[in-house]
Amino acid sequence: MYLRAFPMNAAAKRAQPAPALSILVADDEIDTVQTLAAILSDEGHTVHNVTHGSLVMDAVRRYKPHVCILDIEMPGKDGYVIAREIVTEFAGKGPRPLLIAISGRWKSQTDKMLAKMVGFDHFLVKPAEPQAIIDLLHDKPGFT
Repeated sequence: MYLRAFPMNAAAKRAQPAPALSILVADDEIDTVQTLAAILSDEGHTVHNVTHGSLVMDAVRRYKPHVCILDIEMPGKDGYVIAREIVTEFAGKGPRPLLIAISGRWKSQTDKMLAKMVGFDHFLVKPAEPQAIIDLLHDKPGFT
């Protein structure tokens, strides 16, 4: 007897739990950091937090996250600068973290294009729906 494998549709993929990931959340709004950390931890992920842009690269080197969720406007360094630094840091060294921009103030098409140019994989507007973030962790498609 032969078993035939069929490709999974998107709903079936989402029904399966995502693999546990190491995720870095960087945002100067403590409520945003705590909320995202709680939601992502409940999904089974390990979450690391920073609330100042100048601390992000140290955290990336220390925790080696699979995913970085970066606020665009933070003190110290903004998300655009950090994304560029992460892309440069990982150039030629294997896969880099998935980069998700999250912003309440910067949300025009120009802001989204700049995010893509500096290396972000996705761009979400605050307040981002938790399910949208969870879906990105499952699918990891191209820039949104």
